[in-house]
This record gives sequence, C-alpha cells and structure tokens, in this order.
Amino acid sequence: MSGRIDSLNVVHAEIPDVGGSVGVTAIDKRPVTDRRGVTPAGVAGDHRSDMKDHGSEDQAVYAYASEDYAWWCRQLGRELPAGVFGENLTTSGIDVTHAVIGATWRMGTALLQVSAPRIPCGTFQRWMAEERWVKRFTDAGRPGTYLRVLEAGELARGDAIEIVSVPGHGVTVLDCFRVYTGDRDAERLRRVAACEMVDAGTREKARRPGQAARPGPV
Repeated sequence: MSGRIDSLNVVHAEIPDVGGSVGVTAIDKRPVTDRRGVTPAGVAGDHRSDMKDHGSEDQAVYAYASEDYAWWCRQLGRELPAGVFGENLTTSGIDVTHAVIGATWRMGTALLQVSAPRIPCGTFQRWMAEERWVKRFTDAGRPGTYLRVLEAGELARGDAIEIVSVPGHGVTVLDCFRVYTGDRDAERLRRVAACEMVDAGTREKARRPGQAARPGPV
C-alpha cells in the first residue's frame, strides 16, 4: 500500500489564542510548493508555539488524510483547506487512522515513523470555531497521526508515501486515541498497555483506566 503527499504545510503566522493559556498558537499552517527539509525538529519553516506540550520529537510532523477532510466537509457543510487542522502533511491513499504504531513510511528522502494520535484541545476548538468541536472530533475517531523522523531528508507535495515496515503488534493510532480519550474496552486496554512502542502516557492510561484524559494545547 502506498499514498502521496497532497499538501505540505507550514506555519503561516502565530496568532493569539484568545481564551487559552498558551498566549499564541502556530496552528495556522498553509501549503508551500517548494521542497523542504525535515529533521527530528520538524519541517523546515515550521515551528510549534507550545513546546511544553508539543515539543517532543515524537510530534515532529503531523499528518492528516484528505479522505478524512472530505468526510468533515460533508459533516460541517463547508470547505476545509489543507493545513486548517494544523497538519504538516495532508495525505491521500494511506490509512492514517489505522496505521500501526511504529510503522515506518518513506516519503521523499526522509524516513518517518508513526508515533501517536493527535488529541484535540481547546486551542483547536477556538481555531475551528465549531460548537463542541473537541467532543465531535473525539467521537469521530479520525485523529490523524504524529510522526517522528528517523532519517532526515527532504519532501514535497506530490511525493509518494511508501510503507516500509509495519510492526506485528497490531496496535493502531485509533487504538491509542480511544484509550487516551477514555475508551474502556478491556481487550484494547490490554493490547495498548502491553505495547512497548506506545508512548508512556498512553500506556499508563491503559493500565489505570480510571484516569481522565488531559489533552494539552496545540
């Protein structure tokens, strides 16, 4: 299975996050047409305002699927331009939601690894200006995925996305998203808790299901 990069997006400008605790947000990402370098720090020309919650190398790049955008356009009754969810890569032809944690993807000359789902927060809700957006996004189960950069390189719009490897444990982006946001399915909790490729915070939530999810800002 392979996909492609439909759009490569970087921050356009920091904007005030009115009503939030961060002050400003870099969620306003827009398409660029040139080839960009990507390293464990992220895509060249992009940055994250909230380094406390989003500064990890596990969150170097965020990908969201064009197919999920099309679904949201129908739900919301409006067009959604690439990058409006704050993603660096708008993809097509690859199942982002059911990607296996730890899978590696080659795009351009870079090698990236599926690391964790995006967790919606108040900053995202204020940016989207949609009523009860965090709950709607959570219920939809279309979170997109963060990627860490294993091999730095360059990528651009139109590059193919090749799935290089997929771990055999079977725990997906959606599994981790459901556990983090409160799902109590016993089998899912067991699988996520046992998977060493899942981030420590989500594994802890799987082991202690009474914990409430506490998503941070974007």
